[in-house]
Amino acid sequence: MKVVSAKQMAHIESLAYRDGASEHDFMEEAGSGVALVVHDYAERHNTDRVIILLCGKGNNGGDAYVTGIHLLHLEYEVFAIQVAPIAECTTLCRENYERFIEEGGRLAETLQEFPTNGIIVDGLFGTGFHGAIEEPYAAIVALANHSGLPIIAIDIPSGLNGETGIVEGEAIVATETAFLGLPKTGFFLNEGWNHVGKLVPVDFGLPKQYIDECETNLIMLSHELLNPLLPPLKRNRHKYEAGYVVGLAGSPTMPGAAMLSSLAALRGGAGIVKLLHPKGMEAELSVSPYELIRVPYTPHEIDMMVPLLNKASATFIGPGLGQSAETKKLLLTLVPRLEKPCVIDADALKIISDSKVPFPKHAVLTPHHGEMMHLLKMSTQPRLTLSFLETCQAFAEEHDITLVLKGAPTFIFQPRHPYIVNPTGDPGMATAGCGDVLTGLIAALLAQKLQPHDAASLGVFLHGLAGEIASEDATSYGVIASDLIFRFPEAFKIIQMRVGVV
Repeated sequence: MKVVSAKQMAHIESLAYRDGASEHDFMEEAGSGVALVVHDYAERHNTDRVIILLCGKGNNGGDAYVTGIHLLHLEYEVFAIQVAPIAECTTLCRENYERFIEEGGRLAETLQEFPTNGIIVDGLFGTGFHGAIEEPYAAIVALANHSGLPIIAIDIPSGLNGETGIVEGEAIVATETAFLGLPKTGFFLNEGWNHVGKLVPVDFGLPKQYIDECETNLIMLSHELLNPLLPPLKRNRHKYEAGYVVGLAGSPTMPGAAMLSSLAALRGGAGIVKLLHPKGMEAELSVSPYELIRVPYTPHEIDMMVPLLNKASATFIGPGLGQSAETKKLLLTLVPRLEKPCVIDADALKIISDSKVPFPKHAVLTPHHGEMMHLLKMSTQPRLTLSFLETCQAFAEEHDITLVLKGAPTFIFQPRHPYIVNPTGDPGMATAGCGDVLTGLIAALLAQKLQPHDAASLGVFLHGLAGEIASEDATSYGVIASDLIFRFPEAFKIIQMRVGVV
């Protein structure tokens, strides 16, 4: 799904209006779609059927009133807070305000605090907003954020800059954002990700031709995009056809990283997984999965290791490997001889980037932001801007690799491709070992014959989806890395079944 700037979205809509599209019809479709998002949330979370609309004076307020009208038809009790005098509102906002009142909607003139139940629908400001929210809007936003109620934003959380993701004052912290048509760049940059919550698409009737003609450098992953990438299953396949993964990982003080990445490769669909590990850590690995084949090595056995790695369908290198002098020497001798697609993570990233050894062909690098700074030779953490994304893309181009920049959100870069952003994930995934899990999963998908860019895209989305499922069971406070692995099967099922849903 294309990601556009607020200006691009406005331009797309203007072309549709030029060709005869109706702004009234678009608003009706938008409000109807947002109402279904609100209704779905209420049903899933068993909330009280009380809705509080926050209405501004622009067309975003009009969208809110149409949403309220459709929710009235679904037998919700709907209240509206019209912050600006209705006489100052746009024509469509006024018209739908009047419809809302005629349909039985009620107004709440002022509020000292919100009710203790129900759902807030944010229709204060649209994607064209920039700067800081002023009074009396700022007070309403602060009250909404502190109400404890779920907030569903229409198109964008009020106060968030749709272009840059910058927040200069108060801004809605949405539980979900029902974005209209296409997601906006500001969702993913700077502070945007902390405000949008779960992203839910709403089709407001914009003809597909206008979306197809829009050019963008940023794509958001979706079920519809990823479903065709699922590896095909043959009834008569054998374990090597299912994917043969060999990992070089682990050290006596960090066996867990090696086990997490290896188990993730198994649960990610690989038919056979072998772990190359330093000799002498057999006791530390004694609790590894029964299915994992363990192969000990010494730093002097590179002639054994290279053929083993190159016999695999795909490899992974780095989790828990450590950075001892022996390990560095081994890795820098081995890497130039790798011939198969390889996921490089953690310690291996630093060791290779500090040397003049090139990354292997078809490599997938998976740095977090701190490791990315090291790769780029940056001394200070850059802000998450379009300029920084361009720098990451240039690195991928220069080294001819696929780059997975782990974070919230995660981005993927590949030469001659648009940037990719992943909308799945949960704050509970900010825990040790989750990156190792991703490494093993991507390696498994590479071993099942996916191209590096596709393996990274599907792997990142599945990984985030598994994190969401785990957080629903354990809460975001209680997720650990291994929880994700055991949610892979459910994540795969969701992608198989939910085509066309973000």
